[in-house]
Amino acid sequence: MTAIAHKKPPVTDDVLDYRNLKEGEFWRHVPAYKDVDEATFMDHLWQQKNSVKTPEELLETIKGVCSPEFFADVAEGFAKAPMAVRVSPYAISLIDWNDPINDPIRRQFVPVASSLLPDHPRLTLDSLHEQDDSPVPGLVHRYVDKALFLPLNVCPVYCRFCTRSYAIGPDTENVDKVSLAKTPAQWQDAFAYIAERPELEDIVISGGDTYQLPPKNIELIGNALLDIPHVRRMRFATKGPAIMPMKIITDTKWLDAITQVVDRGRKLGKDVVLHTHFNAPEEITGITQRAMRMLFERGIFVRNQSVLIRGVNDTPERMTLLVKRLGMMNVHAYYVYMHDMVKGVEELRTTIQTATDIEKFVRGSTAGFNTPTFVCDAPGGGGKRDVHSYEYYDRANGIAVYAAPSVKPGKAFLYFDPIDRLAPDAQARWAVREIQDQMIHEALRNAGVGDQALVTA
Repeated sequence: MTAIAHKKPPVTDDVLDYRNLKEGEFWRHVPAYKDVDEATFMDHLWQQKNSVKTPEELLETIKGVCSPEFFADVAEGFAKAPMAVRVSPYAISLIDWNDPINDPIRRQFVPVASSLLPDHPRLTLDSLHEQDDSPVPGLVHRYVDKALFLPLNVCPVYCRFCTRSYAIGPDTENVDKVSLAKTPAQWQDAFAYIAERPELEDIVISGGDTYQLPPKNIELIGNALLDIPHVRRMRFATKGPAIMPMKIITDTKWLDAITQVVDRGRKLGKDVVLHTHFNAPEEITGITQRAMRMLFERGIFVRNQSVLIRGVNDTPERMTLLVKRLGMMNVHAYYVYMHDMVKGVEELRTTIQTATDIEKFVRGSTAGFNTPTFVCDAPGGGGKRDVHSYEYYDRANGIAVYAAPSVKPGKAFLYFDPIDRLAPDAQARWAVREIQDQMIHEALRNAGVGDQALVTA
């Protein structure tokens, strides 16, 4: 046999590191789980029952690996959080409790007061103005042919950075939640609106989280939408596979319900898929791979939507590792969002420049269909814009101006970089309201639009 002349040198082990997933009974290092066997840990009902909801429950779970100083930091962080807290045992077991402050999973779900930064002065609670585009409770109609259906306000975990912190979860000390459509009777108004709008072909079912919908309601919602002739596409959205993948493995009724809707949709020539939300490479384990394989074998197509989060995935190497692991599981990396401008999590946001730099690095590292599009969901209701498609970007002062001609023509939308990422002189400018107004006016002028076009974020 003729020897093959290789054009490239052999890859080093680190190039294939994305294939090395955490296996075994890794949860036993957490004191509360040291005696939990595999069958128990893999039970989705046990995961839900034992999810942490208070600082006291967290301390009870991790005592022995948590310092008193860290616990006090968490307790103060919980008190200031705009979101209620719920963290699954699976997610807790993936946190590095030797360095919890810097752990990428802890940063997403467990607040610590010592890391908090002041909110940006131009931030609002509902930064995407979803309520402005809601014709009936629980339905957002922003894009011409797509609507967002929000049939519940609960999740298996509560992400600190949730864009819907104005409505999701119970009230907190800082936020009284807006009511969504939470009962089948209320859902009928949403179905009626969709049926009356022949341009609506694409429905996203979110909330909340469809992981929390009982199987009968998965089928009720799915079949009601499939029965509307002009609805061609549906997406069930869930964070679940990233923080409780064992539900797919052990909740057979829920999986069967999703499968039924997908199969019926296919027979009708309609596209029904699952959208999920992995942010950190560490969220993907051998359990995840097993769960995603079950979806794949049933013909359920899965796309991923990440959020670009400081300290979680905001380096080229971290994002590439995440994207490669998703591809290995047949999960298509779809979007990476700029972190929305929501209350209480300023230390998790990063800059538009960071996103554009990471996208350049990631593109070409794997197949194009596994490469995410980096987007900014324009504050004020402009919808998703390619992150580099700004009309103007004032890097010094951290102001990006976007237009959305197919969504809200003639309007301008602003995204603001976190102030602590700016130079000291720029930070000083943001401390003066009159100077803020001047900087924004100048950015709009350089973008070729006037102040009258601005949609207030």
